[in-house]
Amino acid sequence: MSAAENQSDQFASLAVGVFKSTVERTAKLWSGLTEEQLHSEIAPGKNRVIYILGHLTATADAMFSLLGFGPRLHPELDEIFIKAPDKSIAILPSSDHLKAQWDEINAAVLSHSAKLSPSEWLQKHTAVSEEDFAKEPHRNRFAILLGRTSHLAYHLGQIVPGTK
Repeated sequence: MSAAENQSDQFASLAVGVFKSTVERTAKLWSGLTEEQLHSEIAPGKNRVIYILGHLTATADAMFSLLGFGPRLHPELDEIFIKAPDKSIAILPSSDHLKAQWDEINAAVLSHSAKLSPSEWLQKHTAVSEEDFAKEPHRNRFAILLGRTSHLAYHLGQIVPGTK
């Protein structure tokens, strides 16, 4: 392996490792919250923690199709947690059900992610056309991983202060 290939492999491994660490920190947070905390707003008039759990679960599930890993496991989550604002759906899935889906989806995303080579991370994601990718090669799988890690960390930062 050349020095450049080794460096590329290290970047990919580091990014997957940061995503994995952020997923694990978030899962640890979910498991330590009471039902009262899960149903509380992160700030007055803002989303509830359980809604953010569902939202993050749905966005993790969307990574399957975006990264070309296969069909989504729970596309039904989009209607509740992507397309609809919090408190507009009368009955949400239970927190235990959402936590189980969170674990299932993220374990599968991490398993698939660990198998990609650095060059595969630099391939286009499925939401960009070949023509657009030729003009904008940064619209690749690696950008999705970085964006989803940032998105997850953002919401984790919203939740932690409100749950102490």
